Amino acid sequence: MASKCRQNYHEESEASINKQINIELNAHYQYLALSSYYDRDDVALKGFSKFFKHSAEEEHEHAEKLMKYQNLRGGRVVLTAINRPAHQEWATPLAAIEFALNLEKQVNQSLLDLHKVASGHNDAHLSDHLEEHFLEEQVESINKLAKMHTNLVRVGDGLGVFLYDKELQS
Repeated sequence: MASKCRQNYHEESEASINKQINIELNAHYQYLALSSYYDRDDVALKGFSKFFKHSAEEEHEHAEKLMKYQNLRGGRVVLTAINRPAHQEWATPLAAIEFALNLEKQVNQSLLDLHKVASGHNDAHLSDHLEEHFLEEQVESINKLAKMHTNLVRVGDGLGVFLYDKELQS
């Protein structure tokens, strides 16, 4: 049955939203793997576990917002398979932060591509929605991870990581 509320909502935008939902859920899955790893008894960095758990929750919220938006515009949510996490273990917290930073940049690029699709179809509502609810937050996440990377390089391994983890717990 066709949607009665659909207006100026191009099929390419609908497909791109579904793609972005999958990307957000994939990021959620990656962050869950990171959180679980740092919660292990043989790793025991609770602050990093907490940080990545919060990141997982944010990505899940993004996917839910996009699903709600898809339905609001008269589109159809099509969920696809989520890839297995690329890694199950990380050599150091610095390597994990580098991984997360790269992941956030990929998510951001996909959002920028989606914004371009919306703009190309003169969909002001979708463009505004992305700008208001996603793009600023992505830039802030990238900036936060870049600063974490700088601080982890600064503190080095060992006691520095332990103290940084304690700071993340608060």
